[in-house]
Amino acid sequence: MTEHAAHHGEAIDNIDRRIVAELSRDGRLSVRTLAERVHISRTAAHNRVQHLVERGVITGFGAKIDRTSIGLRISALVVVRISPDSGWEAVAARLAELPFVEKVQAVSGDIDLMLTVSAPDHEQLSQAILRDIHVMPGVLSTRSHLILAEFDGRPPAQSLDIWRP
Repeated sequence: MTEHAAHHGEAIDNIDRRIVAELSRDGRLSVRTLAERVHISRTAAHNRVQHLVERGVITGFGAKIDRTSIGLRISALVVVRISPDSGWEAVAARLAELPFVEKVQAVSGDIDLMLTVSAPDHEQLSQAILRDIHVMPGVLSTRSHLILAEFDGRPPAQSLDIWRP
Protein backbone atom coordinates (compact mmCIF):
# COMPACT_ATOMS: atom_id res chain seq x y z
CA MET A 1 0.00 0.00 0.00
CA THR A 2 1.27 3.48 -0.76
CA GLU A 3 1.91 6.13 1.84
CA HIS A 4 -1.26 7.91 0.65
CA ALA A 5 -3.43 4.83 1.17
CA ALA A 6 -1.79 3.95 4.47
CA HIS A 7 -2.28 7.52 5.66
CA HIS A 8 -6.04 7.11 5.44
CA GLY A 9 -5.83 3.91 7.49
CA GLU A 10 -8.32 2.13 5.28
CA ALA A 11 -7.63 -1.56 4.91
CA ILE A 12 -8.49 -3.17 1.62
CA ASP A 13 -10.87 -6.12 1.74
CA ASN A 14 -10.85 -9.40 -0.19
CA ILE A 15 -12.82 -7.96 -3.11
CA ASP A 16 -10.38 -5.05 -3.43
CA ARG A 17 -7.48 -7.52 -3.31
CA ARG A 18 -9.06 -9.58 -6.10
CA ILE A 19 -9.58 -6.42 -8.16
CA VAL A 20 -5.93 -5.41 -7.66
CA ALA A 21 -4.81 -8.95 -8.56
CA GLU A 22 -6.83 -8.97 -11.78
CA LEU A 23 -5.63 -5.51 -12.81
CA SER A 24 -2.02 -6.41 -12.02
CA ARG A 25 -2.35 -9.31 -14.47
CA ASP A 26 -4.00 -7.15 -17.14
CA GLY A 27 -4.41 -3.42 -16.63
CA ARG A 28 -6.55 -3.16 -19.77
CA LEU A 29 -9.45 -5.22 -18.42
CA SER A 30 -12.82 -3.65 -19.06
CA VAL A 31 -14.99 -2.91 -16.04
CA ARG A 32 -17.43 -5.52 -17.32
CA THR A 33 -14.79 -8.26 -17.47
CA LEU A 34 -13.35 -7.21 -14.13
CA ALA A 35 -16.82 -7.36 -12.54
CA GLU A 36 -17.41 -10.84 -13.99
CA ARG A 37 -14.08 -12.16 -12.73
CA VAL A 38 -14.54 -10.72 -9.23
CA HIS A 39 -18.28 -11.59 -9.12
CA ILE A 40 -19.63 -8.11 -8.43
CA SER A 41 -21.78 -5.69 -10.42
CA ARG A 42 -20.24 -3.39 -13.03
CA THR A 43 -21.20 -0.36 -10.95
CA ALA A 44 -19.54 -1.83 -7.86
CA ALA A 45 -16.42 -2.70 -9.87
CA HIS A 46 -16.20 0.81 -11.33
CA ASN A 47 -16.71 2.45 -7.92
CA ARG A 48 -14.17 0.20 -6.23
CA VAL A 49 -11.51 0.84 -8.90
CA GLN A 50 -12.11 4.60 -8.62
CA HIS A 51 -11.84 4.38 -4.83
CA LEU A 52 -8.60 2.36 -5.08
CA VAL A 53 -7.16 5.02 -7.41
CA GLU A 54 -8.28 7.89 -5.15
CA ARG A 55 -6.72 6.18 -2.11
CA GLY A 56 -3.44 5.67 -3.93
CA VAL A 57 -3.60 1.86 -3.86
CA ILE A 58 -3.64 1.80 -7.66
CA THR A 59 -1.05 4.32 -8.78
CA GLY A 60 -1.49 3.99 -12.54
CA PHE A 61 -2.12 1.78 -15.52
CA GLY A 62 0.61 1.05 -18.02
CA ALA A 63 2.03 -1.26 -20.63
CA LYS A 64 4.91 -3.67 -20.12
CA ILE A 65 7.53 -2.95 -22.76
CA ASP A 66 10.10 -5.37 -24.14
CA ARG A 67 13.28 -3.29 -24.05
CA THR A 68 15.01 -5.11 -26.92
CA SER A 69 12.09 -4.54 -29.28
CA ILE A 70 12.54 -0.78 -28.90
CA GLY A 71 16.30 -0.94 -29.34
CA LEU A 72 17.46 -1.08 -25.72
CA ARG A 73 19.57 -4.21 -26.06
CA ILE A 74 21.68 -4.02 -22.90
CA SER A 75 20.72 -3.31 -19.30
CA ALA A 76 22.60 -3.02 -16.04
CA LEU A 77 21.95 -2.59 -12.36
CA VAL A 78 24.10 0.27 -11.14
CA VAL A 79 24.87 0.40 -7.42
CA VAL A 80 25.46 3.98 -6.29
CA ARG A 81 26.97 5.31 -3.07
CA ILE A 82 26.35 8.98 -2.41
CA SER A 83 27.97 11.58 -0.20
CA PRO A 84 26.20 11.79 3.16
CA ASP A 85 25.96 15.58 2.94
CA SER A 86 24.59 15.70 -0.62
CA GLY A 87 20.95 14.98 0.17
CA TRP A 88 20.10 11.55 -1.23
CA GLU A 89 16.62 12.57 -2.40
CA ALA A 90 18.00 15.38 -4.57
CA VAL A 91 20.68 13.11 -6.05
CA ALA A 92 18.12 10.35 -6.66
CA ALA A 93 15.77 12.81 -8.40
CA ARG A 94 18.57 14.08 -10.67
CA LEU A 95 19.63 10.51 -11.51
CA ALA A 96 16.04 9.58 -12.36
CA GLU A 97 15.96 12.30 -15.03
CA LEU A 98 19.03 11.05 -16.90
CA PRO A 99 18.70 9.40 -20.32
CA PHE A 100 18.57 5.58 -20.16
CA VAL A 101 17.82 5.50 -16.40
CA GLU A 102 14.61 3.49 -15.98
CA LYS A 103 14.39 3.26 -12.21
CA VAL A 104 16.08 4.64 -9.11
CA GLN A 105 15.52 2.88 -5.79
CA ALA A 106 16.81 3.85 -2.36
CA VAL A 107 18.06 0.71 -0.63
CA SER A 108 19.43 -0.35 2.73
CA GLY A 109 22.84 -1.73 3.50
CA ASP A 110 26.25 -0.46 2.45
CA ILE A 111 24.89 1.15 -0.73
CA ASP A 112 22.46 4.01 -1.16
CA LEU A 113 20.75 3.72 -4.53
CA MET A 114 20.10 1.00 -7.10
CA LEU A 115 19.54 2.12 -10.69
CA THR A 116 18.22 0.16 -13.63
CA VAL A 117 19.85 1.51 -16.79
CA SER A 118 19.15 0.33 -20.36
CA ALA A 119 20.82 1.44 -23.58
CA PRO A 120 21.07 0.42 -27.23
CA ASP A 121 24.62 -0.93 -26.93
CA HIS A 122 27.64 -1.36 -24.63
CA GLU A 123 29.20 1.92 -25.69
CA GLN A 124 26.13 4.01 -24.88
CA LEU A 125 25.56 2.14 -21.62
CA SER A 126 29.17 2.74 -20.63
CA GLN A 127 28.92 6.41 -21.54
CA ALA A 128 25.68 6.82 -19.55
CA ILE A 129 27.32 5.30 -16.48
CA LEU A 130 30.70 7.01 -16.77
CA ARG A 131 29.65 10.37 -18.25
CA ASP A 132 26.31 10.97 -16.54
CA ILE A 133 25.93 8.84 -13.42
CA HIS A 134 29.46 8.41 -12.06
CA VAL A 135 30.37 12.11 -12.31
CA MET A 136 27.12 13.52 -10.95
CA PRO A 137 27.69 15.80 -7.95
CA GLY A 138 26.98 13.85 -4.77
CA VAL A 139 27.85 10.45 -6.26
CA LEU A 140 30.83 8.89 -4.45
CA SER A 141 31.05 5.62 -6.37
CA THR A 142 29.25 3.33 -8.78
CA ARG A 143 29.41 -0.40 -9.41
CA SER A 144 27.70 -1.87 -12.46
CA HIS A 145 26.26 -5.33 -13.02
CA LEU A 146 25.06 -6.34 -16.49
CA ILE A 147 21.64 -7.98 -16.57
CA LEU A 148 22.07 -11.29 -18.43
CA ALA A 149 18.50 -12.58 -18.08
CA GLU A 150 15.32 -11.32 -16.49
CA PHE A 151 12.22 -13.13 -15.27
CA ASP A 152 8.97 -11.63 -14.03
CA GLY A 153 7.83 -12.61 -10.57
CA ARG A 154 4.35 -12.15 -9.22
CA PRO A 155 2.97 -8.70 -8.47
CA PRO A 156 2.01 -8.52 -4.77
CA ALA A 157 -1.72 -8.88 -5.30
CA GLN A 158 -1.35 -12.06 -7.35
CA SER A 159 -0.13 -14.01 -4.34
CA LEU A 160 -3.48 -13.98 -2.56
CA ASP A 161 -2.73 -17.29 -0.88
CA ILE A 162 0.18 -15.74 1.04
CA TRP A 163 -0.90 -12.09 1.17
CA ARG A 164 -2.76 -11.24 4.35
CA PRO A 165 -3.93 -7.81 5.53
